[in-house]
Amino acid sequence: MVLEGNPEVGSPRTCDLQHAGNQGSCILSSPGEGAQPDEGPIKYGELIVLGYNGCLASGDKGRRRSRLALSRRPHANGVKPGIMHHISTPLVSKALSNRGQHSISYTLSRSQSVIVEYTHDSDTDMFQIGRSTENMIDFVVTDTSPGGGAAEGPSAQSTISRYACRILCDRRPPYTARLYAAGFDASSNIFLGERAAKWRTPDGLMDGLTTNGVLVMHPAGGFSEDSAPGVWREISVCGNVYTLRDSRSAQQRGKLVEDESNVLQDGSLIDLCGATLLWRTPAGLLRAPTLKQLEAQRQEANAARPQCPVGLSTLAFPSPARGRTAPDKQQPWVYVRCGHVHGYHGWGCRREQGPQERECPLCRLVGPYVPLWLGQEAGLCLDPGPPSHAFAPCGHVCSEKTARYWAQTPLPHGTHAFHAACPFCGAWLTGEHGCVRLIFQGPLD
Repeated sequence: MVLEGNPEVGSPRTCDLQHAGNQGSCILSSPGEGAQPDEGPIKYGELIVLGYNGCLASGDKGRRRSRLALSRRPHANGVKPGIMHHISTPLVSKALSNRGQHSISYTLSRSQSVIVEYTHDSDTDMFQIGRSTENMIDFVVTDTSPGGGAAEGPSAQSTISRYACRILCDRRPPYTARLYAAGFDASSNIFLGERAAKWRTPDGLMDGLTTNGVLVMHPAGGFSEDSAPGVWREISVCGNVYTLRDSRSAQQRGKLVEDESNVLQDGSLIDLCGATLLWRTPAGLLRAPTLKQLEAQRQEANAARPQCPVGLSTLAFPSPARGRTAPDKQQPWVYVRCGHVHGYHGWGCRREQGPQERECPLCRLVGPYVPLWLGQEAGLCLDPGPPSHAFAPCGHVCSEKTARYWAQTPLPHGTHAFHAACPFCGAWLTGEHGCVRLIFQGPLD
């Protein structure tokens, strides 16, 4: 065995990897009003899983939830790169047997491996994300159905890694959060096998990618009314940024993007190949609408007494407490091609054009006819604007800025495809714009 002390292992550009073991616990919290509390734990940020609209269908429980707040731990549990070993493969199992020693193993060939050990770092906290329900995973994430709704149970075909990624947060201001591919397992190890994409960096260090990759997209202009989608990149095990591979699991890595970093920004999207997470900072959440504001908007919309232009019945958005079940009698429905809002009716079917196709009685455009549901995950909204637009074809309602942003944001799908989707339910968007402006008719009296 050759033992190498490498003073450059902790270089921020090449491998500023700072991990944590399972020391301390992740501080769980329910979705709040967005503000940083005056007292209590310091919040680094919040992760929101796209497609759940505020809560899992079975309810948020423990580490399985649709939204997780990451707060400073009582005691730092970070680690940082220390010593690099070049060893023969038969000695790998012995080198990795110490559960108290964090390490990353890179298998170069059947006879050669590189193991990088890590030492305690009192300046960082780590939060691990993955499909595994083991204790070292702080946020358990399962696959979200691309057709709308979520796959609640464990899936044998899941493409999300058991130890998908980790986020390292500085314990001191400005509490910078950094994203890294892969997480430590129950033995405090990250293992990149012979087939995994891995390489030596120009300064002699090691880096690699996970099987299906961890992608990130930082929005241009922040996550606000002026936001625009950024470019999807892949994050390596050491936190370096690369262009995307030809396909999700290709062995050939993309090109290093030296002028971009793995630092999470307000509105950054993290894709785990099966689920996409949104990162919100405490400052960003202060600009987002609160749950009280969303409820006030619902009540204001209902107080305007919108009417069905044909049946002349009064329409009303249901209370969020009622949940999304079958539409009630006052539920507003919309023709998603034109935006005309009606009450439910059974006429206008055009089955020859498709089972869900209806003809709007006002403008004669033919398209899907669906019930309207208010988006209830406030953290997905760019602004507190009025609920004026709906996604097509699912019918989730939000502000114009929010609707247009998500409609032009391509989300990873499968091994190499991208498709815009409703952030509230995960349904793929259709039509020319992916969303439509709602046209209500007020009361005749």
